[in-house]
Amino acid sequence: MGLYARHLCPCLLDWVMAAPQFAELRPQVLRHARGNVFEIGFGSGHNLSHYPGGITKLTTADPNERLNQIAQKRIHATPFAVETHLLGAEDLPMADSTFDTVVSTWTLCSVAGVEQALSELRRILKPDGRFLFVEHGLADDPRAQWWQHALTPVQRMVADGCHLNRDIKALISNSGFRIETLENFRIRHMPKWIGYQYKGIAVKG
Repeated sequence: MGLYARHLCPCLLDWVMAAPQFAELRPQVLRHARGNVFEIGFGSGHNLSHYPGGITKLTTADPNERLNQIAQKRIHATPFAVETHLLGAEDLPMADSTFDTVVSTWTLCSVAGVEQALSELRRILKPDGRFLFVEHGLADDPRAQWWQHALTPVQRMVADGCHLNRDIKALISNSGFRIETLENFRIRHMPKWIGYQYKGIAVKG
């Protein structure tokens, strides 16, 4: 792993994900979280200050050690317990039906085995639990899709494996979840090829 991947890319991701456009969306998603929560793609912890009261514990998974180091200051300022794991989401050590809520914010784009990761999230979610997500992905018009397919190879190299062209709705639905609510929109001041969003709530199908 080179200097860019180890140090520069994590710092860049921390800076990008602190943007106001993302900060506005985080509480809209996380206000539905409750109880024992699991979050994949925890990154540098930008979600922490947006979780509502009533969270008993947050367990996280992210394979990037440098992002976890950056997150420590935010973790120490958090009023509820946070347990971090340096691992990907494709093979989780947590028991079946453990969590009341699972969360993914701008993460499914970069998970190598995304179908397996979603299967794992479904496995560890309680039968009455909820999967909260906001992700960028495949846009709703051919012109933006052309750019997404064309630019994804470059995006994967510069943004830690990020795909611009994943069909988030299909991925979630095909992994055994039933989507209860879904909003699609473009983040302001972003071109649709990178700013097209999927925000919603899913439950076990």
